[in-house]
Amino acid sequence: MTKYAANSYLATRISFMNEIANLCEKMGANVDMVRIGMGSDSRIGKRFLFPGIGYGGSCFPKDVQALAKTASDNSYDFKILKAVMKVNTIQKTVMTKKLRKFYKSELANKTIGIWGLAFKPNTDDIREAPALVIIDELLAMGAKVRAFDPEAMPNVEAIYGNKITFCKSMYEAVSGADCLAIMTEWSEFRTPDMEKLRSLMVEPVIFDGRNLYDGEQIKNQGFYYDSIGRPKVKAKKAAAVPK
Repeated sequence: MTKYAANSYLATRISFMNEIANLCEKMGANVDMVRIGMGSDSRIGKRFLFPGIGYGGSCFPKDVQALAKTASDNSYDFKILKAVMKVNTIQKTVMTKKLRKFYKSELANKTIGIWGLAFKPNTDDIREAPALVIIDELLAMGAKVRAFDPEAMPNVEAIYGNKITFCKSMYEAVSGADCLAIMTEWSEFRTPDMEKLRSLMVEPVIFDGRNLYDGEQIKNQGFYYDSIGRPKVKAKKAAAVPK
């Protein structure tokens, strides 16, 4: 009971921040400022306040579901847990909604470069990984996917085979891509060569599901940048980069 309660509470914090981030986008607010303010309260603390594209892995989904089933088996309607599971399912579709809006639902034959497949960095674990949900949606809309992950590609290849292109490096994944979509916050993704990135892509467009970059810096380097719970950033010069 204690283990289920602890992991379910952490999953609830993540889901709450994802809801706050979604509201921030509608208001034009910045979730980073909200997160920093909340985290400065000693009663709350800084951990598990980072929004993104949903939680995955083996512990959080399993333990939330297990606690919900325990409640059901004991005739208790655990409303908060039901909401957490629903919010997390919806949050995994946020990235695709952003892509559909940007491309006006015309994703057929668009090439999407993906950085990150594992549910979190420093693991090859793809259980309940948001990236897989997003890849399924992209393929269903006729998009082409080029993906790179330092550890998880063999596990993903076992599922998709040749339906997507698995690349040897993060830069190969964006070569000829219409945009970049970041799914996992691997440390090597935090400091890319932005000039090289622009030169490889069809257009300098980034959808960041893990809020890795500073929006103003990205703007100054000529990228359109859409992250989670923060104002969109339009490049000063968003034209295609000559090859």
